[in-house]
Amino acid sequence: MNFTLLVTVVLTALFFVAIVVVLANLLAPRSYNSKKEEPYECGIPARGNQWGHYHLGYYLFALLFLMFDVETMFLFPWAVVAKGLGPQGLFAVAFFLFILILGLAYAWRKGALKWH
Repeated sequence: MNFTLLVTVVLTALFFVAIVVVLANLLAPRSYNSKKEEPYECGIPARGNQWGHYHLGYYLFALLFLMFDVETMFLFPWAVVAKGLGPQGLFAVAFFLFILILGLAYAWRKGALKWH
């Protein structure tokens, strides 16, 4: 790829991003009041300290869910073209699944899936 073309594309992209940010700051409506600074969730006013501590298991569970969600995202394109890949494609996806199952077994053994 031509270096000049690459620099031109990057500079053009940065220019358009800068223009959009400047226009958004100039044209956006502004409303300042104390209610905008309050935490809000589900229409219920917050009570107590919002900076409380949460059990680490919730984060681990969320990360495991995200891991298997990404796995599904990678498996879908493979499933679409699986017939044309042959045995080598099947071995590659089997190895991919094996690594993920090892990760799940490790998390299970360490107790990351327990709620207490």
